[in-house]
Amino acid sequence: KEDVMPQNVGDIDKWLRIIAGLLILGLGVFGPLGWWGVPGIVPLATRLMGSCPACSLIGMNTCQRRM
Repeated sequence: KEDVMPQNVGDIDKWLRIIAGLLILGLGVFGPLGWWGVPGIVPLATRLMGSCPACSLIGMNTCQRRM
C-alpha cells in the first residue's frame, strides 16, 4: 500500500519549521506584519503532518528512514 502523504520532513527540518512558523506568526501578532503573519501556519502544519507537499513536488526528502 502506498502512502498518500509520505513522510518527507526530517528531525532538523521539523525544528526549523517550528521556529520559522512561530517567528512569522509572532511578527504578525506582535510586530509589523499584521495579517501577513498568517502564512506562518503553513510551516507549523507541515511539521505536524510530517509531510510537505511542495517538497514532494520537487523531490526533496529530509526524512531518514528508520527500521
